Amino acid sequence: GKKIIHCHGVFDLVHPGHIRHFTSAKKRGDVLVVTVTSDRHVNKGPGRPVFNEKLRAEAVASLAAVDYVAVNDAPTAVPAITAVRPHLYIKGNEYKKKGKDFTGGIDIEADAVSRAGGKAEFTDDITFSSTQLINNFFTPYSEAARGFLREFQTKYSFDDILDYFEKIKNY
Repeated sequence: GKKIIHCHGVFDLVHPGHIRHFTSAKKRGDVLVVTVTSDRHVNKGPGRPVFNEKLRAEAVASLAAVDYVAVNDAPTAVPAITAVRPHLYIKGNEYKKKGKDFTGGIDIEADAVSRAGGKAEFTDDITFSSTQLINNFFTPYSEAARGFLREFQTKYSFDDILDYFEKIKNY
């Protein structure tokens, strides 16, 4: 008889954005279940995840808004969604814009939630990126490499890079 809320992610570096996300999600229901992506399915770059799945789950579990935590050993949240069968599946507002999620994962997850009888919703609060925080403050790259990457990022968008790959895919 309880309203179950489900959040899922890597949560490699728990930050104020995550805390506010979980607090907002918990306000929408009675029980907040958070699933954490297992180490072997984290595809965020070299040296990632910084913290292993047990430490990431422990950090999330220590937050007051979170009732249950599990490690999801699958490449997507779909198996966890199927098991939890949440009334609401909550993602951050950075996933609200369809074009921002180049993997299409949010659409697959939203379909799984719908099949389980629930609904996908988004929080609307400040957003931080664990990846950006880690890359800026805990990077394995030298200052020269970071400078190159910053300059590259100002010159080329993600779409530009995809276009280049599209042009050379048949070579």
